[in-house]
Amino acid sequence: MRMPIETLATGLGHPEGPDILPDGRIVMVETYTSRIIAWSRDQGIHRYADCGGGPNACMLGSDGAVYITQNGGTVGAWRAAVMGPPSIQKAWPDGRVETVVTAVDGITLQAPNDLSFGPDGRLYFTDPADYLPDDRKPGRVFALAPDGTGECLEELPSAYPNGIVVETAGSVVWVESYERGVYRWRPDTRRSEQIAQLPPGHVPDGLKIAANGDLWVTTFMGGGVDILRPDGTLTDFLETGGTVLNCVFHDGSLIITDMGDIEALTDSAPMDGRLWRVDVGVTGMPLFRGAITPRRHPSATPSPLT
Repeated sequence: MRMPIETLATGLGHPEGPDILPDGRIVMVETYTSRIIAWSRDQGIHRYADCGGGPNACMLGSDGAVYITQNGGTVGAWRAAVMGPPSIQKAWPDGRVETVVTAVDGITLQAPNDLSFGPDGRLYFTDPADYLPDDRKPGRVFALAPDGTGECLEELPSAYPNGIVVETAGSVVWVESYERGVYRWRPDTRRSEQIAQLPPGHVPDGLKIAANGDLWVTTFMGGGVDILRPDGTLTDFLETGGTVLNCVFHDGSLIITDMGDIEALTDSAPMDGRLWRVDVGVTGMPLFRGAITPRRHPSATPSPLT
């Protein structure tokens, strides 16, 4: 299907992980500038916080902070001017940025990618290595408890776990980009099962859940969004063009972050990304919110805004 696309912003450097702030602004990462940005109709694009490295996705927590997957400063062959430790971070409305964890259950993080809170208050996130299809490394899926302790749910050889969401029953759905797989991890079996494989050329990146349980999966280089039933059956495709990265539902619309009209990842940092709004007439499943406060004192880095 094709629907009119409203372009909210252009000239963005790898925008990802959009969410909606309490005041209605759209918040997202801009990986190539190592910062969190926000958009509103009256202000346009503006800075929210500088977090360094390579922020890959973000999500609002119940404590008012924006939680960030920090990959350390990578997008394929690209490297940030100032690298940092792969971690989970959070940014406060005043611009302060804190490192929450750099390791979980004794495992040092590689390049955290996407994140989602669950109904149990835990923060679930994917942790692939760098995106190198010809030199594949193991990837992992983690769960982080409110006190900062956590566990590795899955360790996957030669895999790139990417987008992740949590369903109302507590099952975790995540996508794997190399082989275009969609997986569901169930808390009762504590195992993942593959429920779908997207068509050739449709590399799954981010995803969100509609109120009816359908999975809306953004397809990197695929030019749109695949729509799957909860059992993984492909039912439709929202054609957008571009290189769609992630999305979030808001007031019957789908907010999409797009990298631009690119053909391949290189060591450059193209600032051709766009923020789109598509009136799809679909309500999203309400997102779960949580907060992570480690028992130890996290390191805190003041933002240059303060």
